[in-house]
Amino acid sequence: MSEENKFDLEQIVFNLVLHGGNARGKAYDALDAAENGDFQLAEKCLDDADEEFYQGHDYQNKLIQGQMDNETPNFLVIHAQDQLMTALAEKNLIKREIALYRKVNELEKKIEILMKK
Repeated sequence: MSEENKFDLEQIVFNLVLHGGNARGKAYDALDAAENGDFQLAEKCLDDADEEFYQGHDYQNKLIQGQMDNETPNFLVIHAQDQLMTALAEKNLIKREIALYRKVNELEKKIEILMKK
């Protein structure tokens, strides 16, 4: 592998981990906001998580397009891709949890109204 290709690969791996971690962090920020009843902020954080994931996915595409047919991916490449895909899985799960928080919040408001009667 030439030094130029090695540098490109290192940059791609770095960006996969960076954007995967950012996406995961934003998704958990969304979960925290939903837990506190701030669903508007939760949606914004999920949008931010999506944007981070898409940026990471662009680097994943570069990695796939740049792989040589006879080159075996190294541990860092596999780990970086795993970080991005785990962030996606967690983000999707967090979206479902936020929907549950939203339902709980609505039910709590209805119960509060009923208790006042």
